[in-house]
Amino acid sequence: MKRFKAMVMAGVLALTLVLSACGAGGGSGSGGSGGLIKVGVINNPPSESGYREANVKDMESVFSQANGYELKTFYSLKNDEQLQAAQGFITEGVDYLLISAAETTGWDEVLTKAKEAGIKVFLFDRMIDVDQSLYEAAVVSDMAKEGETAVNWLLSQNLGTYNVIHIQGAMGSDAQIGRTGALQAQFDAGKMNMVVQQTATWDEAEAKKIVESVINSGADFNVIYAENDGMAKGAVAALDEAGITHGVNGKVVVMGFDCNRWALRELLAGNWNYDGQCSPFQAQIISDIIQGKTTISSKIIINEEKGFDAATLTQADIDTYGLGE
Repeated sequence: MKRFKAMVMAGVLALTLVLSACGAGGGSGSGGSGGLIKVGVINNPPSESGYREANVKDMESVFSQANGYELKTFYSLKNDEQLQAAQGFITEGVDYLLISAAETTGWDEVLTKAKEAGIKVFLFDRMIDVDQSLYEAAVVSDMAKEGETAVNWLLSQNLGTYNVIHIQGAMGSDAQIGRTGALQAQFDAGKMNMVVQQTATWDEAEAKKIVESVINSGADFNVIYAENDGMAKGAVAALDEAGITHGVNGKVVVMGFDCNRWALRELLAGNWNYDGQCSPFQAQIISDIIQGKTTISSKIIINEEKGFDAATLTQADIDTYGLGE
């Protein structure tokens, strides 16, 4: 009898352990340790730019333990490293996987595995080239529209001749593809002249080197179209060292993207001419969807954005739309 009772107790204990193990798995939305929702975030590093620093801070603030989340993060500018990290989060069993991809391609297999594991995927900041069935929603900027808005502004300046230094972001990223598209169309149509088109991979120092090289070559240019504020800053440093005027009433039109507060101050001072907004705040929208506070009618949720002209920018605009300090 004692042996029978012992066998029963052992069986109950084993069943309890099995059920506990099943309940601890990811993908069910039931949460991780202590009932927290387990979220894995794949993103570019905060050092990439002022925009990214604000984006990372926003994600870490919203997906906090105080708000009911267990947050795991991975930061890299390399797509293959991001893919490996995403696979790691899937293996760990997160409930949700949030991705701002370094490149638009290569994600089909990983996201298929996430779906098979019951892990729900959200894209943020940038789109990627996968079937919409592989993610719950994408809270993103319309990068192509950002480029179109910037180029339409540039055309409205009626410069007569457009000799453009085009400094690109990380090649293959949604931001680079979108911000390049409208300008490339002008080059292809012969309406603007491409002096140089080269990637600085979002880096200020590399952008400075590109402009220095053009200056040293003696090529004529009157527009710098940099695909983020940091690269515009590097480009302007090269102009300053060479004694070339820029901004309002200067020889060279300077254009950036992201609307860092320090960059908008450059517009207000007349040192730059244009800055395109790119909102870094997607975390709360995603959190509200996860927690059932918001229902969506479309899988693609576009951030509202605009462009700013030095001639019309105000301090109130900087206070409202500027990122960082």
